[in-house]
Amino acid sequence: MYAEALNTYQVIVKNKMFSNAGILKMNMGNIYLKQRNYSKAIKFYRMALDQVPSVNKQMRIKIMQNIGVTFIQAGQYSDAINSYEHIMSMAPNLKAGYNLTICYFAVGDREKMKKAFQKLIAVPLEIDEDKYISPSDDPHTNLVTEAIKNDHLRQMERERKAMAEKYIMTSAKLIAPVIETSFAAGYDWCVEVVKASQYVELANDLEINKAVTYLRQKDYNQAVEILKMLEKKDSRVKSAAATNLSALYYMGKDFAQASSYADIAVNSDRYNPAALTNKGNTVFANGDYEKAAEFYKEALRNDSSCTEALYNIGLTYEKLNRLDEALDCFLKLHAILRNSAEVLYQIANIYELMENPSQAIEWLMQVVSVVPTDPQVLSKLGELYDHEGDKSQAFQYYYESYRYFPCNIEVIEWLGAYYIDTQFWEKAIQYFEGASLIQPTQVKWQLMVASCFRRSGNYQKALDTYKDTHRKFPENVECLRFLVRLCTDLGLKDAQEYARKLKRLEKMKEIREQRIKSGRDGSGGSRGKREGSASGDSGQNYSASSKGERLSARLRALPGTNEPYESSSNKEIDASYVDPLGPQIERPKTAAKKRIDEDDFADEELGDDLLPE
Repeated sequence: MYAEALNTYQVIVKNKMFSNAGILKMNMGNIYLKQRNYSKAIKFYRMALDQVPSVNKQMRIKIMQNIGVTFIQAGQYSDAINSYEHIMSMAPNLKAGYNLTICYFAVGDREKMKKAFQKLIAVPLEIDEDKYISPSDDPHTNLVTEAIKNDHLRQMERERKAMAEKYIMTSAKLIAPVIETSFAAGYDWCVEVVKASQYVELANDLEINKAVTYLRQKDYNQAVEILKMLEKKDSRVKSAAATNLSALYYMGKDFAQASSYADIAVNSDRYNPAALTNKGNTVFANGDYEKAAEFYKEALRNDSSCTEALYNIGLTYEKLNRLDEALDCFLKLHAILRNSAEVLYQIANIYELMENPSQAIEWLMQVVSVVPTDPQVLSKLGELYDHEGDKSQAFQYYYESYRYFPCNIEVIEWLGAYYIDTQFWEKAIQYFEGASLIQPTQVKWQLMVASCFRRSGNYQKALDTYKDTHRKFPENVECLRFLVRLCTDLGLKDAQEYARKLKRLEKMKEIREQRIKSGRDGSGGSRGKREGSASGDSGQNYSASSKGERLSARLRALPGTNEPYESSSNKEIDASYVDPLGPQIERPKTAAKKRIDEDDFADEELGDDLLPE
């Protein structure tokens, strides 16, 4: 209720009975700042600053800090710099030094950034660590030291130190890439400044940040070099460096090196959950899932919020076929990471493995709500609906998957088959043509396109497609059989040429098969079999040979041929084929035949008296 609060403050400030009411103008400035009325906020802060006596130094510094924050939010960095420079000269503190560094970064002044960073590091912490070291010879002092080791003052000092380290690390990461010609030189400058200060232990953390920056720039060799150098430091830094090295080698599929560095990290700091997780990963990669689960459990015991370990233990239980435990892990993880698409997908996958497709679909729908453009998830939904028999929903999700990623062959094949089932041949052609572009060396897609043209009644287009396919795949027997059949049905003279090619191909295929067979069984046995087959019954394939004769007679009678087609042997031409789209669906029968069958006179003989005169 900002308006009411401002009115109340205004009444108090105007009342002359309250001599120190001017200080309330700072509260009014705070309200205007929350309302984003920056000009009025600064006005009231300055009025409050005028009414605070100079002896009240801390209050004046706090008001000036508020003025600086207001200028930053208003984007007036030069005015904010003036406020913070004044504070750092009068009574330096961590917040003011940090904000001053940010302001110089915003205006892009490299030299001033360096000076502000040095001022920030020079701010005294005013923490005496020696008083917490208990001497061994005085039992009374030891008791006092034990009592104050974790009291409220000590906790406050820890918070102050943690805040200082956070400000310094954040400032260094912010300015390091811009204060020098390269980010590496900038980090080196920051490390040298930190080493010469009271925050010596932060230098190693900055080196690790430098290695991480190299990783972000995909300069793995430099990152590994820095991490290997840090591996020789104290146990905490050694554990962090070895953990990062283990992760790097794991991603590079060098599991032996990853395992050795994970061991170093674990031995340096047994309570490092990241190190234990990496060690579990290397064991998982070697297929020892039970042992991997033990490492993940230990990581979770050390840090119950280690989501990586919880996720990995779920995958481990899935590998061990302990699906109920895996589901329990992922549901716990879902309670922590509410909108994680990976976790939601794993839950759906577990339900699918448990043969509960309705639950799998429900969780996949949640995945789609988080990442609506993931083609793999959409195709999985289509697959599940297809198994459930809901073709319309399956088509919707397969189509969406195809729209976002039109190169998935399985999705294209399903959509083409769907349009064939519904007899929309033209639609199916679009998908099969796309598949032939993705897999130009696969003849089946072009045969399917031609078959769709043939079924839709466009025989000329079908013939052209078969001819084009034959040019690309001259040794494909199926294509030649289609050409022989189609050209024969259309009465084209090309049928003779294609039949000759088909004959030659079949003979080559037979010779090749005989060579393979002779290589297996030995030349003597195969020769005997050939002689036996040659001297066998000549009449057992009478019907087949008669078909061959009929085909040659038809080819001889084709118009425009100068010489008759002569077979080099008595073997028939096998022009039979199998349609890649399956048998053609029968057309629905009309009622014309039915009307004839139901004719009243169908079964009666007409007498002479009914005949016309």
